[in-house]
Amino acid sequence: MKTPTPTAALLSWYDRHARVLPWRTSPEDRSLGVLPDPYHVWLSEVMLQQTTVAAVKDYYTGFLALWPRVEDLAAAPEEDVMKAWAGLGYYSRARNLKKCAETVAFELEGRFPDTEDGLKTLPGVGPYTAAAIASIAFDRPAAVVDGNVERVLTRYFEIMTPLPDAKPEIKARMAELTPVERPGDFAQAVMDLGATICTPRNPACGLCPWMDDCAGRIAGTAPSLPRKAPKKAKPNRAGAAFVLVRAQDGAVLLRRRPPKGLLGGMSEVPGTIWSEDFDGDGSEALTQAPIPAEWHKRLAQVTHTFTHFHLTLTVYRATAPADYQLPEGHWWSPPSELAGEALPTVMRKVVETGLT
Repeated sequence: MKTPTPTAALLSWYDRHARVLPWRTSPEDRSLGVLPDPYHVWLSEVMLQQTTVAAVKDYYTGFLALWPRVEDLAAAPEEDVMKAWAGLGYYSRARNLKKCAETVAFELEGRFPDTEDGLKTLPGVGPYTAAAIASIAFDRPAAVVDGNVERVLTRYFEIMTPLPDAKPEIKARMAELTPVERPGDFAQAVMDLGATICTPRNPACGLCPWMDDCAGRIAGTAPSLPRKAPKKAKPNRAGAAFVLVRAQDGAVLLRRRPPKGLLGGMSEVPGTIWSEDFDGDGSEALTQAPIPAEWHKRLAQVTHTFTHFHLTLTVYRATAPADYQLPEGHWWSPPSELAGEALPTVMRKVVETGLT
């Protein structure tokens, strides 16, 4: 009996064990010629960047409920898109999501390009996302490499080069394995293998369809792979945040961050700059408060970690005077509306701390 190729063995495993995901077309449906909507694939892939499947599911279904077609998303106010994205993190993705939807809807008649090169011309679509959409939505034989794929292939081929230097070799190996037929299913199969069997800790090698040929398992090195170059220590920054409350209804003063840069376009309470030498306990903080008032420092500080630094915020609270005039670009958000504001996670922590 002929031994199946690694690719065929993995596809056979995938046909039996594919995860059921809201954006995925099942192997059975794909075998009948049903391909997923490119809009759905693109939306899910953008959301899944730097984020887990569990975190993305509700956001994905929520976005589709609000904007079922790419044309709907393109026509939506950017503020509404940012509100719907709030809490998912990496907010430049949301801004690029809106720009990409506008490009597809208004310049490409609602049709996504069906090649990697064409997809890479879209705002916010890099090499990985282009390969994923081309493969999964259009069955193009593209080499799709995410974190799960990196882990599976470094173990299967026992690639000892640390990441990120190993990325070109991993990409080449994935290209070698990716079949001309069913490339989309194969890409998702390797992802599923990494998510369910070839996990970061305690991989279930005994259940793996590639166990007999896995060089890392045979050598006993699989659990230690992939190797990673040492990370640089993240700097610590600090600042102050000011929760100003309207007396009659408890509404909180908010403003919009600049459209570009960290947390661009999101909502926030007024605050200071975030710097490595900021003293949140000193008089410096109150000199930058939005108004002169009786500011009360909260006992608990807010901590949050971004990609490039750790942040500690000292939170102050005050009640606005009755004659307070809203500055331009600011608004009052009543308690009943705070949940729907485009507040990033760090600002939700600040508001919660300021109101308790």
